[in-house]
Amino acid sequence: MEQLAAAAQPVDYSLIALFARASITVQIVMVILVLASFWAWAIIIQKFITFAAVRRDSDRFDRAFWSGQPLDDLFDRIGDTPSGAAERVFGAGMTEWRRSHKDDGDLIAGAPARIDRAMTVAINRENDRLTRGLPFLATVGSTAPFIGLFGTVWGIKNSFEDIAISQNTSLAVVAPGIAEALVATALGLLAAIPAVIFYNKLSTDADRITGNFESFGDEFSTILSRQLDEE
Repeated sequence: MEQLAAAAQPVDYSLIALFARASITVQIVMVILVLASFWAWAIIIQKFITFAAVRRDSDRFDRAFWSGQPLDDLFDRIGDTPSGAAERVFGAGMTEWRRSHKDDGDLIAGAPARIDRAMTVAINRENDRLTRGLPFLATVGSTAPFIGLFGTVWGIKNSFEDIAISQNTSLAVVAPGIAEALVATALGLLAAIPAVIFYNKLSTDADRITGNFESFGDEFSTILSRQLDEE
């Protein structure tokens, strides 16, 4: 009779109550998934801000680069503290261009290849900055559902153990434990789905931005080669 009376009492199914009633193992799983979700969203927001700033700086630099002003004047105006990724790629090429000239004005052999390598290194460095943090999104997207499933399996195991101890298979007795266990799977999906979606989105955006840098590097190399032919 006491078990039936306890089963008849209303059960709090709020997330906080379900977390509080869960076993310590399931609670640890839930905390890990919540922290992973917050961290993933922090990376997503930071990347959107970073990519928007890179596009804005690149557009401003493109207007200055194709304005017709001498490249040496543009490089001198940028100075040693370029403000954007495009300026850093341009600065790497121009720095190697100036270093490839002797004191008498002649060009050191192999200058075009060195300029290309300098800009390639700068582009790779910018790509590393753009993609930093994205592997974490991929990790969350691929592992969070399994972590949540582990918490669910562990919670259901505990529920069956409680059923065996109480020898009561009433739905009112079984339901709270199963509900607590399923919260872990829900949190795993809640962390994984946005991580996968935005990982694909941000990876594509990073590849597109890097591709624009590579195209600029090819165009810049062509301009410098033309100047070499004219000399």
